[in-house]
Amino acid sequence: MARELITSWGDYQSAIDRLLSMAEHRICIYDEDLAQLRLESSGRHSILKHLLRAENSTASIRLALRNGEPLRRQNPLTMGLLASFDHKISALETPPGLAHLRDSMILVDDRYGLIRFERDLPRSKLLIDEPEELRSYLTRFEEIWREEGSSISATTLGL
Repeated sequence: MARELITSWGDYQSAIDRLLSMAEHRICIYDEDLAQLRLESSGRHSILKHLLRAENSTASIRLALRNGEPLRRQNPLTMGLLASFDHKISALETPPGLAHLRDSMILVDDRYGLIRFERDLPRSKLLIDEPEELRSYLTRFEEIWREEGSSISATTLGL
């Protein structure tokens, strides 16, 4: 059980790597647009792909974004995961009514989390093996997920 305060962008990036490397079953991300998370980097992309390819049928990734356009336009590797593993990864753009929210969170396996308090600043807390403290963040993520957001799909529907 550990809690760590993060105050620099470099430490924030290190915390993301540390957190994602612990994922075995589920990753839930709520973020502005994934820009600071750099999921397109080869190491992070490999971790996500490995999780989705795992024999574990319960593995899943959920991305809730306030702005989905950067994912659609600037994240081809992540969009590729959405196309290849649509049964295990899903993404949605939250409704405009949630645009005022300024925090971000990465929640892993209901035991680990990285909570950034302000979207423009690195100030965050890293929670390792803290299921009790994470419970409120998991509940909040589920509430955000249930809002009337629009699904982000890797395929274009048309006639």
